[in-house]
Formats: sequence, structure tokens, C-alpha cells
Amino acid sequence: MATFTVRGKNIEITPSLREYVEKRVGKVTKYFDNVGEISVLLTVSKGRHIVEVTVPVQGGILLRGEEATMDMYTSIDLVVEKLERQIHKQKTKLARRFRGGGFKAEALQAPAVPDKQDDTDEEYKVVKTKRFIVKPMDTQEAIMQMNLLNHNFFVFRDSETEDVNVVYKRTDGNYGLIESGN
Repeated sequence: MATFTVRGKNIEITPSLREYVEKRVGKVTKYFDNVGEISVLLTVSKGRHIVEVTVPVQGGILLRGEEATMDMYTSIDLVVEKLERQIHKQKTKLARRFRGGGFKAEALQAPAVPDKQDDTDEEYKVVKTKRFIVKPMDTQEAIMQMNLLNHNFFVFRDSETEDVNVVYKRTDGNYGLIESGN
């Protein structure tokens, strides 16, 4: 059985809510042999009930889903559907990645969640390639540059460490930083 970390922000995690999360989100474990600790964050903000789920799977794969509705239980159900759609959509690539075992392709035999478009056998399509010079700057300057360009992410070279990093705008309006490193 998978282990869960269920945290709440502006909401009390009742035993029945925890049980519902573990029962519903635990459904994604049927697709994999080894699943790490599943992290679930339940947030209530401005009347919206937000569920964020992160499922680490062997081989360094992370499944992540987020849903927000006016009802916490509906958000939980929708995020599980979203995760299952991701698994179904990527089933061929996942099966290839887990050739030696770990991915239970037989769990996908019955179409649990219909998908609008089944492009699982296609490779990812790159529609545009850009080249640019990665200039040295600090994080604050990179965020300013990103905002000036009206982009939602920006690649830059950290002026102190010389590492290539990425700043991005989060859906909550804040900023995130992805640092490269060894």
C-alpha cells in the first residue's frame, strides 16, 4: 500500500477527508509496481478548494495534477481523473520506459477514462525552435526581463554560480526558480 502525506492549508484534515483522499488518489497506484510517498496538498483560498497531488514513480517519473472547484471532494475526484488521463495518454512511452517491469500495462486494458484524442503512439511534436544567448544575471533581473517580455518563464545564467537556471510565473501569481546543478 502506498504511503501518503496529506497536508491542509486553511482547512482541517478530518479523518474522513484523509480516508477519501487515500482511497481516491490511491487508485493511481494500480498502474505501477513501485510508487513513492504520495504528496497531497488541500487548500481553501477565496472559496476555491484546490487539490495538488504529486506521485513519484520508480525511474524518476513524477505524476502531478492540480484541480480547483468550489467543493473539495469534487476537486479530489477531478485530479484523480486528470492523473489517469495523463497515464493513459502516455501509456506507450511509460511502457517503453519500464520495459523491465514496474508499469502495469494490463491495468490500462479497460478504458477507464476516455480521452478526446489518442496520440499515444506519436512522438512529441516540436513546432518551434528558438536559439538565444543565455546572459549572466541575478534572479531578480531575470524575473524583470521575463515580465518585460511578457513570458511565463525565462532561461538565464546565474551571475554568481554560472549555472543555467529558469524562473517562471506560478499560477498563484508568485515566481518559481529552477536551478540546475550537479
